[in-house]
Amino acid sequence: MDLRIFTEPQQGASYDDLLRVAKATEDNGFDAFFRSDHFLKMGSASGLPGPTDAWVTLGALARETSRIRLGTLVTAATFRHPSVLAISVAQVDQMSGGRVDFGLGSGWYDAEHQAYGIPMPEIAERFDLYAEQLEIITGLWETPEGETFSFDGKHYQLADAPGLPKPAQSPRPPVIIGGAGKKRTPALAARFADEFNAAFVDAGTAAAQFERVDAACREIGRDPKAVIRSAAQVVAVGKDDAEFARRAAAIGRETDEVKQNGLAGTVDEVVDKIGRYREATGVTRLYLQVLDLSDLDHLELIASKVAPQL
Repeated sequence: MDLRIFTEPQQGASYDDLLRVAKATEDNGFDAFFRSDHFLKMGSASGLPGPTDAWVTLGALARETSRIRLGTLVTAATFRHPSVLAISVAQVDQMSGGRVDFGLGSGWYDAEHQAYGIPMPEIAERFDLYAEQLEIITGLWETPEGETFSFDGKHYQLADAPGLPKPAQSPRPPVIIGGAGKKRTPALAARFADEFNAAFVDAGTAAAQFERVDAACREIGRDPKAVIRSAAQVVAVGKDDAEFARRAAAIGRETDEVKQNGLAGTVDEVVDKIGRYREATGVTRLYLQVLDLSDLDHLELIASKVAPQL
């Protein structure tokens, strides 16, 4: 089971905060450091000192780390032109020596689009944009050097793009897709995804969506086993009930609620829940949503007490 640390810096984190967590992620033996790609806080968090750009951050972390994989869960298709995004991600992949996993979604958070004046089409059009972006970004990366890439879609048109720079990984970085859509999402995952992520859902919901992705793969003649199954869950672990309760309070969650909806409780409780979730869903990778970025002891506890039991 791969364990990845997943942060939500729009809730309040500077680059230096993220750097400390990324280094702790690497030092404690986790597989990867991921971050959200948002520009506005959610809920009652302060959001201070303000948002950090996901790909600027990851480019900097690429030079400050040496082993962990780096990525977004997930970048919104509404935020950046796909050609520009392809260049940015390829550059970060080069800067990291080929350690990027690229998560892309359609975008969903209305408030941040309104706050920053970013167009937010209705869901059908937004999904069309998303599908075209996947074609363009992967197409640019996979275009052989010396050849060009053209695209004539409803929303984007490219003419003889050189498809440069190339990412370090060949033919491209792994692509992560997620979402709850029952038809178009599994179809896109079958075409483009190296990994499908079920984010913040129960085991039954996740398993059903994984089965839809598998069916979509079989429909186009792709082996479903080629798509990694992963999940994201909020995490709050304590060596005992008192430490768990303190960590739950620090992220503004009630103990019973976060146990119900996340990977939370004592070490033994969390190990048991991960085992049951894995058995029900077939996931081989977990993104642990760490919301208190000041608590590096939390990462050390998970690495030393939870991970060895998996």
